[in-house]
Amino acid sequence: MAPTEAPSETTPTALLPTASWSGNTHVRNLRTVRVMWQRELIRLSRSPVGLLMSLLTPLMFLMVLGTGLNSAMRTAGNDADFRSYFLPGMLLMVVQAPAVNTGVSIVWDRRAGFLREMLVAPVRRGALIAGICLGGATAATAYGALVLGIAGVLGVTYDPLLFAPVLVELLVTTLALTALGALAAVSITRIETFQAVVGISMMPLLFLSGALFPVSGLPGWLNGAVLANPLTYAVDAMRRTLSDAGTGGGPRWWGWQPPIAMEMAFVGALALVALATAARRFSKVD
Repeated sequence: MAPTEAPSETTPTALLPTASWSGNTHVRNLRTVRVMWQRELIRLSRSPVGLLMSLLTPLMFLMVLGTGLNSAMRTAGNDADFRSYFLPGMLLMVVQAPAVNTGVSIVWDRRAGFLREMLVAPVRRGALIAGICLGGATAATAYGALVLGIAGVLGVTYDPLLFAPVLVELLVTTLALTALGALAAVSITRIETFQAVVGISMMPLLFLSGALFPVSGLPGWLNGAVLANPLTYAVDAMRRTLSDAGTGGGPRWWGWQPPIAMEMAFVGALALVALATAARRFSKVD
């Protein structure tokens, strides 16, 4: 995961006073979601260097490692395009950092005192955390869209008509990652502890997801962890959407492979549960 840094001081107080708090509660809460969503996008637009650096590693994996393995496979008589198989894993790698870094921004806001300013606003705290998570998910999906577009330019084959459904799958996946990051952030007060927990957690999730190799090649005793890993279903859904490369190596329930819609429903359900839990925890923050 890319190194994190203190977010720019795009504080809620710079945005919230521009909004009128008149009207019913539902309107205020929706306006709050929009304002917090906008804040995360402003943060993204103010860090072009960070955007470039976060794209560099996945693109290097795709161009160098993917091309090298693709050539090795063709030398061995396998005509499959390994880069196409590798692409969903690269999308996951590039979106996980900005998605989880949304949680980092919450921890930094607590340290800088901005969190207290948010909490005194006359809105539901759940609306605040929902807006933060939606903004983080949108920003992370934008990263993934850039990688997907660049991959097409670099010669990775996929149907351009599949661009939109893959972005929807990415949005659901990044919302789950962002909600999990927010849940960790409202539960952990120290930035060092948060980064350590997230770093340790993301590594096994990535390796057990099938992002880099088929999960069918893992030892049988890891099968339970693979099936419980939400990223397994996200990667498999994107791989099956982009090509037929993932139809034989994805997760199976008693020999049956769940359809793409069911896989994404599982990821979406996790996102909603994590978001609701984070909102409940956030409402208890002092």
